[in-house]
Order: sequence, then C-alpha cells, then structure tokens
Amino acid sequence: MMSTIRVILWLLCGAHTAAARRLNWNEDQRGDVQQSAGVQQEKQSIHEPLSWKFPDPPAEEQPRHPPEFELKTPTAADSISAVCGESSVRVVVKKDLLGIDKPVLQSDVTLGGCPATGEDPDAQVLFFESELHGCGSQLLMSEDSFVYVFMLLYSPSPLGDSPILRTRDVSVNIECHYVRKHDVSTGLLKPSWAPFSVMKASEENLYFSLRLMTDDWQFPRPSAQFVLGEMMKFEVSVKQFHHLPLRVTVDSCVATLVPNIDTVPRYAFLGNNGCLFDSQLTGSSSRFLPRSLDNTLQFEVEAFRFHQDNSGVIYITCSMRATAASATVDATNKACSFSNGWSEASGVHQACSCCETECGTGQRSPLTKQGDQWKQEMVAGPIVVNERPLP
Repeated sequence: MMSTIRVILWLLCGAHTAAARRLNWNEDQRGDVQQSAGVQQEKQSIHEPLSWKFPDPPAEEQPRHPPEFELKTPTAADSISAVCGESSVRVVVKKDLLGIDKPVLQSDVTLGGCPATGEDPDAQVLFFESELHGCGSQLLMSEDSFVYVFMLLYSPSPLGDSPILRTRDVSVNIECHYVRKHDVSTGLLKPSWAPFSVMKASEENLYFSLRLMTDDWQFPRPSAQFVLGEMMKFEVSVKQFHHLPLRVTVDSCVATLVPNIDTVPRYAFLGNNGCLFDSQLTGSSSRFLPRSLDNTLQFEVEAFRFHQDNSGVIYITCSMRATAASATVDATNKACSFSNGWSEASGVHQACSCCETECGTGQRSPLTKQGDQWKQEMVAGPIVVNERPLP
C-alpha cells in the first residue's frame, strides 16, 4: 500500500514539473513572436502616400458611317388619277398605292366610304365611280368656281392573323373644280327679261357651307387639329344671291370615323330637326350661339374621340336646310341647346318643347316644298382630336 502511494506521488510531481516547463516555453515563444511581429510592422510602414488611382474609362468611339451616307427620303407615289365629268367622277388607284411594291387589299381602300366599283387584275388598278354629290363629297364655293372634294381613304388591315401593321392610314383629297357661270355682255342690246324656266332654275341653286372657325368666329380655322375638351366651332351658312331672305337650320349632325354616316361607331349629337343633344347626354358645354343673321348659324361642340380608337380622327356630317326667313320658328325650324333646360337660338324657346320626344313635320315654308334641292348634306373632316398632355 505504501509503495502504491509513493508511485502516485512520484507521477503527480512529474506531471507538475512537465506542465511548468511547458508554460515557461509558451511564454518565451510568445515573446519571440511578438518581437518578430514588431519587426515585421516596422518593415511595412508607409513613408510616402500611394500614387495609385482608378484608371480612366476608355474613350467612346465615334460612330462610323459609310462615306457619303445620307438617309433616303421617300418619294411620293404617282398612284392615283381622277377624271371629273359633268356630273360624276372616276378615280383610278394603283394597287401599289404606297409605291413600295406591295399591293393593298381592295377592301382597305374606299372613296368617301364607298367601295371600289371595279378592278383590272392585269393592270393592277382599282376603279371608283361616284356622282358629284355622292360618296361623302364636300362642296366648296368661291367667287368664280366651286369644288367637289372627295376623300380617298386607305385603312390597312392587320397582317394575316397577327395584330400588327406595317403600313399606316392614308387619306388623299380628290378635287373636281368647275367654273361658275357668269353673264357676259358683248355690248349689244339684250332683253332684260329671261324665260321663267331659266329664272326658276337660277333661284333654286342654293349654296351651303359648313366651316370650322377660329375662337373669335372671325375667320375660317386654318387647322383641324384639336385637343380633347377644346371647343370645335362650326359655322353653317347659305348664300343669299337673288333669293328672298333665307334662314338656315341644321337638322342633324353625326360623327363617324370615316365620312359615311352609315358606319359604326357613330355619334348623333344633333338631331330631331335641330336639337343639340351633346350637352344633355355628356354634360358638355356644347351649344348653339344666339342667332344674329338668318342665313348664318353658329354652334360649338366639345372635342371628343371614339372609345378604343387611337387615331383621334373624326368626320362630322351635317344635314342643313334653308327656309324662308319669314317662316315661323317651330318644331322643324329651330336651333335648340340644352343647359338646365332647352333654349332656342332665335329666342323662340317653346319650339324646343319636342326635343325630349319626337318633333313632327311642323309648318313648312313654301320654299321648302320644292323638295330636297333646299337641303344639303356636308362633311367636315378629317378632324384630328389629340389627347390632352399630362401635366
């Protein structure tokens, strides 16, 4: 037993001595490492500031173009011709309408909304024929001539089954000019009377006009560009010449995307023989102005666009009528606006009482019994209504 205790004590003393030796060695080694690290830091000390910096970005290369490079300017395609006859017009349109060696579809080209009347597959041309008063024509008057204006429209269809287009809408004015007849004297004595048939024909030639006007109503508006909500100002008039005094009225006005009132979408904002519905239907400020002249009528409509139409182009077709100025302002001879109630441009407000229902035939003056020659349908357009820019 005693020998066993001696052995254990000897082992414990030996372990203590070894641990002390290891501790002394670690302290000596740590001091050497710290001394060595101090020497290393002294060698890496910076005596001068570094001169390194980020490199400059590479210079941009100037774009290189071929020598004598210039953008090609498209040339106008000589693809439309017209022959104006005594009472009709004939228009010939090449199927390569745009001059890009790609024929257009016959169904995509119309003359004032009227389709082509024929086609020559060999010559690759389309034919359009119309009476001068047909296919949405517009009659313009001057002192020495009158002009029938037609609108040739190309509206491309999407390519195949895709929703894309690679051409744009095209509209081309086609004008037929005619010299107005004047009396010419050779100095010889002429009778002062004329046959009744000649006088009657002369008296029955009434000339209407439908014009966009400037904001002050003093001049025809030089541009048909508007912004949504801007007031489009229209002036309707009839030439007096040698007639008895006349009063002009507007029976109806219809807005469409093309100069054809039988298309959709369409917006009949004026109807029922002179009732301007737009302000009642939409809460707009559209109205007839108070009448100052019997043969002139002014009205204004807030500019609008059709839903889901991105072009902003509209045509406004109005049916106008002339009556004797002495005729009573009644259900069929009126110009009514709505603003918290109906009011008439001449002040005869009771004539508007039928605007909420259906206006009857009313009292026609003897002048209007002659028939449709006292009526005229005219088109204003194309009118472009742009979106109002965001602030």
